[in-house]
Amino acid sequence: MSKKIALFPGSFDPLTNGHVDTIVRGQNIFDEIVVAVSTNISKKSLFTGEERLELAKEVLKDRDKVRVIEHTGGLTVDMARDLGATGILRGVRNIKDFEYEESIAMMNRTQYPELETVLLVASANYRFLSSSLIKEVAMFGGDISQLVPLAVNKAVLDKYKNKQ
Repeated sequence: MSKKIALFPGSFDPLTNGHVDTIVRGQNIFDEIVVAVSTNISKKSLFTGEERLELAKEVLKDRDKVRVIEHTGGLTVDMARDLGATGILRGVRNIKDFEYEESIAMMNRTQYPELETVLLVASANYRFLSSSLIKEVAMFGGDISQLVPLAVNKAVLDKYKNKQ
């Protein structure tokens, strides 16, 4: 039986507890989760690509069956094929997320029919969570310590402290 590998792509700017929850739950389904850190050119980033990659590696270093890599560009579906992935793992918080992810999943199936997309509904305590909201709350001095991993909390606080 072949190894079931899932690609979990995202910009993770910053990585949240919701992302980590999706990864942990995905480990119950897949033999390996490959977290691919990319740059979303349509969003203003708080962290550089290298910083996001290092933070993800730090946060996920003790997770068995999880590997963190950089997604350097191109289609995610091509990266999945190159990795031998059988699935793309995504978290969905609401109907808007579902509709967006469904259209991408259908497009990916036209490019790589063997690839399945697994959409995990966000755990109740993370349904409201987004990286954009985390950045906005932190920028104005709000407490994000319960919403992001410890290393990320420290990095976000340091980043905003240095911007003032």
